[in-house]
Amino acid sequence: MSIRYGCFFSYAHGQHAYMSHFKDDLVDALKCYLEPHFDNETELFVDSEQLGGGDDIDRRLALAMCQSVSMIVIYTPKYEAHPYTRREFAAMQMIEAERSGWYELPSHLIIPVIMTRHPLSLPRQISEPGMYVDFSRYTLATGELKTNPDYLPDIRRIVDRITMHYHCLKASMPADHDCRNFVLPPPPPEWRPPAPPQFPR
Repeated sequence: MSIRYGCFFSYAHGQHAYMSHFKDDLVDALKCYLEPHFDNETELFVDSEQLGGGDDIDRRLALAMCQSVSMIVIYTPKYEAHPYTRREFAAMQMIEAERSGWYELPSHLIIPVIMTRHPLSLPRQISEPGMYVDFSRYTLATGELKTNPDYLPDIRRIVDRITMHYHCLKASMPADHDCRNFVLPPPPPEWRPPAPPQFPR
């Protein structure tokens, strides 16, 4: 196995400016601050940039996740509603379980970034792992994350966490580990029980 990416980006795709602008803005900020830490690795794997139309998408995603140091989750209610994003989350949990046998994990591999909160509550998959950063105050008027002092401390926390895992993984991964053997799991169940049916008024 070789490390190819600092971080795999997992997010629900959006059609309008708010979701796409937030994703692009976060990608740009993290690339800027991760670049000094890596040698030949690419800072991030973002499917909209690195998957071609003719690719075997499941195979490419599985390979990219296995070759990534960690995973950023852009959490929105839409994220937990889609089986394909829940499957990416479950896949990185499998990778984390495997790597916990290689080195003592300083933190979880999944880093949730809250873009939009669920009106009821955050699901435990997001709120319990140990560290999430809350960017839910972000709007289209916020300006660039990479230069906004309100967001830079959290950007730094994310970068520090990724780079810590990068050095641990680089020192500990088995030389014969082959990421081509990793496959995505089936889509997991929904993260919260379905809403009760509404009685007729």
